[in-house]
Amino acid sequence: MNIVAIIPARYGSTRLPAKPLVDLCGKPMIQHVAERTQRAKLIHRVIVATDDARIVSAVREFGGEVMITPSDIRTGSDRVAFVARHLPDADIVVNVQGDEPLIVPQSIDAAVKPLLNNDAIYAATLVKKITMPEELINPNVVKAVLDNEGFAVYFSRSPVPYLRDGEEMGKWHTRHTYYKHLGLYAFRREFLLKFSSWGESALECAEKLEQLRIIENGFRIKATVTEFDSIPVDTAPDAERVRRLLEEKGVEAAS
Repeated sequence: MNIVAIIPARYGSTRLPAKPLVDLCGKPMIQHVAERTQRAKLIHRVIVATDDARIVSAVREFGGEVMITPSDIRTGSDRVAFVARHLPDADIVVNVQGDEPLIVPQSIDAAVKPLLNNDAIYAATLVKKITMPEELINPNVVKAVLDNEGFAVYFSRSPVPYLRDGEEMGKWHTRHTYYKHLGLYAFRREFLLKFSSWGESALECAEKLEQLRIIENGFRIKATVTEFDSIPVDTAPDAERVRRLLEEKGVEAAS
């Protein structure tokens, strides 16, 4: 299997301008993501997919591989699909979020493994059990509902399922197992290209969650429950938190 990781890195960001180039202890964020992705054992090639020449320059400066993509692509997976069209030899394509500078390399391998073990799985991702009430009520933490076989039934920014007879929402996670979605996807290449050809779906537009396009078109996403976690950088305070962790644990050790 030829497995390629593609990191979508869009320059524009409302909450944190030029996000991929934010300095984190002497390296741009996109470099941290690329270097950690390269440490995953199952990944053979890492490519940054971007819409901006400044990111192209930064990636080339640290010796990474990069491809320029149109600026009007709306989602990360569609940007990844654009690059995948130029990679006919790739069997599996992994979408590694460009704002995950502390991503654990083993988590990438964990997302890929279901596709290696079962030809009937076309897309896979990771989820982690929610243990903190603030994650349950935070719309920026995406919740995943799984069936008995570990396939995703739905993803939402709302706390789902709703506990009709539950007490205050802050205690729901003690009465039912809730999962948060980690934004890491592994696709079979041909399925990724099909995904991109569908265009945005109604549920996807409503929740602003691209993975709902798969479910809405009648396909399933295998979700592996993991203990790995990460800290996405969406705001300046997020970036400062990551800097502190890198300084405390060391650039290579922090996770």
